[in-house]
Amino acid sequence: MSVLQRIIVIVLDGVGAGEAPDAHAYGDEGSNSLANTARAIGGLKMPHMMELGLGYITPILGVPPVDSPKGAYGKMQPQSAGKDTISGHWELMGIHLPTPLPTYPEGFPPEVIEEFTRRTGLEILGNKPASGTEIIKELGVEHMRTGKPIVYTSADSVFQIAAHEEIIPIEQLYRLCQVSREMLTGPHAVGRVIARPFLGSAPENFWRTEHRRDFPLLPSSKTMLEKLVEAGYQVFSVGKIDDIFAHRGITHSNHTTNNHDSLLALQEALSEDFSGVLFANLIEFDMIFGHRNDPAGYAAALEKVDESVPEIQRRMKPSDIAMFVADHGVDPTTPSTDHSREYVPLLVFGPAVKSGNLGTRETFADVAATIAEAFSLTPPLLGKSFLKEVF
Repeated sequence: MSVLQRIIVIVLDGVGAGEAPDAHAYGDEGSNSLANTARAIGGLKMPHMMELGLGYITPILGVPPVDSPKGAYGKMQPQSAGKDTISGHWELMGIHLPTPLPTYPEGFPPEVIEEFTRRTGLEILGNKPASGTEIIKELGVEHMRTGKPIVYTSADSVFQIAAHEEIIPIEQLYRLCQVSREMLTGPHAVGRVIARPFLGSAPENFWRTEHRRDFPLLPSSKTMLEKLVEAGYQVFSVGKIDDIFAHRGITHSNHTTNNHDSLLALQEALSEDFSGVLFANLIEFDMIFGHRNDPAGYAAALEKVDESVPEIQRRMKPSDIAMFVADHGVDPTTPSTDHSREYVPLLVFGPAVKSGNLGTRETFADVAATIAEAFSLTPPLLGKSFLKEVF
């Protein structure tokens, strides 16, 4: 067997595998993003992941367990508090958050908005949880008339600023976000501040541009990505991974914004000759379908990713290890449009991967621990490597 040089981690953003033991504390009893979606649409067609062992992770209509799976399979329990993009991805890379990131179902308190106005000299519109597309329809015209930025949040731990690019230019919007990031500390240390620029002349044709930028909270200790880079390895990121980790611990970034482009970028990166980690996020399960309670769209996106598996396998080197994981659930069949507190799938494959049951892992950080063992790095404070079980 050749020496392991590359680990590929593919995050199916928002694809949960059943309620976590503490789901009741989050109001997420009964959530199972994979199983409930399959049931809602009459069965999923995912033959390639089925062959790898997906059907062993949770009962999925249309994706039964196979007699001789070609991959290793299991599920991972979240240990960090909350059910956020930041906490899930950070835990995958070895960072534990003992308290949940703050959310604002009633909008931001006066002290936050007053401090924003004091630091920027600008009054704001909005200050409530909202869909990004709907709030610019509601307040975009008033924003263009007054020049006041639109501040809003969501079910996630985010402070979002929407502004028309011809009213508040992009660089000014980014400065407002940077000021907000510096301001939002302590009990108001949200996971992300997000610039949400848009264009158009009226509510019916407002559209959000590609100039979104995230300003994430920074982890208090080194992630496994940073340890890799410090040790001289390469880290390729695809999708929003760079924003989630504030571009730290990344040597090559391809900031794609949809699953199609992310899968192409993933395949391109696999054609590169490097030693280290390829870390990709496939965003649409969460961003488009989960939050909009669209099980049919969610299912179609899953099936499209499944179609990409043979090409991913074709581009893998003999010693490569790849894994499908997730950061949280976002069950599109429940009344809630929020993330759901769920186990996440762990599906490991590659030419040299030993098939078998990896069981229920106690934390997402087992991924970081596995990377640490593979590349002889200092292990994370939590997590247990499964390297010897698969390689």
